[in-house]
Amino acid sequence: MNAIVDRSARQLQAERLQGEDALREAQALRYRVFSSEFEARLQGAELGLDMDDFDSHCRHIGVRDLASGELVATTRLLDHLTARRLGRFYSEGEFALHGLAQLDEPVLEIGRTCVAPAYRNGATIAVLWSELAEELNRGGYRYLMGCASIPMRDGGIQAHAIMQRLRDSHLSTELLHAEPRTPLPAQELPENITAQLPPLLKAYMRLGAKICGEPCWDQEFQVADVFILLKREELCPRYARHFKAAV
Repeated sequence: MNAIVDRSARQLQAERLQGEDALREAQALRYRVFSSEFEARLQGAELGLDMDDFDSHCRHIGVRDLASGELVATTRLLDHLTARRLGRFYSEGEFALHGLAQLDEPVLEIGRTCVAPAYRNGATIAVLWSELAEELNRGGYRYLMGCASIPMRDGGIQAHAIMQRLRDSHLSTELLHAEPRTPLPAQELPENITAQLPPLLKAYMRLGAKICGEPCWDQEFQVADVFILLKREELCPRYARHFKAAV
């Protein structure tokens, strides 16, 4: 476990979420975030949960506010061995991942990441990243991959603008090309549009991740998903302290 006190005097602690009760906490947090911010159509909504068939096969980690006991951030992890047993990674439902079979394993997929609105700051992400680093180190994973979401409430204007901004500096299909199964609808951009990266996508870019192709339109979640790949040898040195032996 990793703990930190943030600037507002909150004491945050990372943990592995083990057992049914902890999983339900993560699913409830995901539901609150995804349903309110994306108006997503979620399996388990009638129970106030976001759940799917992958949850029981994944490892789940989170960040807890020790003062309130509240789970304030969570993500789930699926490794290549489990994905092989299941027949695919979760991301392969949205993307044809050309080159995946040629990657030097081991690979860890990250997904369903969310942070409660009041805790979206560097301290929370740092605690979550430190626990993710423990998982990377424990399994000796060489690659971290997954999706980062951009809301589509505006019809895709921000998603197209963000991609326009990222293509020059962060697009790389050398190792893996993620071909979206449902590309974004064509969109004409206003001349004065500014591209604001969602916090999670920005955090991945700061770590040194690359985007591996054009976004996929996830109509259930009403988001554009961008596929990211982080090669641990290329982790940004500024953030390497969170990942200890992973670099």
